[in-house]
Amino acid sequence: MICILLAVGQVAIKIANAGLSPILQAGLRSLAAAVLLGTFARVRGVRLFARDGILWPALLAGILFAAEFALLYPGLQSTTAAHGVILLCTSPFVVAMGAHVLIPGERLTRFKLAGLLLAFAGVATVTLGRDTLAGAHARPTLEGDLLCLAAAIAWGLLTLVIRTTRLAKVPSERVTFLMLAISAPVLVGLSLALGEAGVTSLEPKILGAFAFTVVFVAFVSFTTTNWLLTRYPATKVMAFLLLTPVFGVLSGHLILGEALAPSLLIGLALVVTGLWLVNRPARA
Repeated sequence: MICILLAVGQVAIKIANAGLSPILQAGLRSLAAAVLLGTFARVRGVRLFARDGILWPALLAGILFAAEFALLYPGLQSTTAAHGVILLCTSPFVVAMGAHVLIPGERLTRFKLAGLLLAFAGVATVTLGRDTLAGAHARPTLEGDLLCLAAAIAWGLLTLVIRTTRLAKVPSERVTFLMLAISAPVLVGLSLALGEAGVTSLEPKILGAFAFTVVFVAFVSFTTTNWLLTRYPATKVMAFLLLTPVFGVLSGHLILGEALAPSLLIGLALVVTGLWLVNRPARA
């Protein structure tokens, strides 16, 4: 279910971009989701603020979180949802390369290296393929694809920060809340600095898409994913998350009418196979 929500979330962002400027939309989403999560944590008795030495890691995580969506939202405006979700889901490769250096016991094996090579081939196939039609929505552009790929790198760096600092021992609700709370003013301020158009339409379809990203993506999916990673082996959780790009391609096709072009399907297969190899559990 989390994979479906994350995948459909990319489609919802594209729909909401038609009435809300991309970076402003990301900032407003963070703000609204922070209010929801703060209320949820208060009801459950989870402390969101404490003097426990996580200020600097939390600030870095919040800035990387803001960078991810400052890149992803404009990227999705210039490419298809299918391209966006496939490229965004390459973030585990950034984590694998960083973990090789930063986390003892998570060295790159020959299977992980093979997965990285397959993923790079998949990314090249997707970004260089221009045979994807998008109906009434944007055709995939190199600029949009590169922005989504840069967002994946920011997401991977964010994951490394969480796993290698004191944030790893902080409740998932608190980590997610801090990222949302820090990123909201950063993104809104960036939108104002860049002179974005702001709110241009509030028709029901746009409001519904925006509400979906607030409730089901930023609030439910992000918090639940962090919770899962603290309760279950990361390899098993990541294995399920391999379904996200698959659902992303299908949702882009069913909701936005994006064509299932050969380069898209080949790239998807390469990336998913690479993800499986990178997250393949070691033999006992």
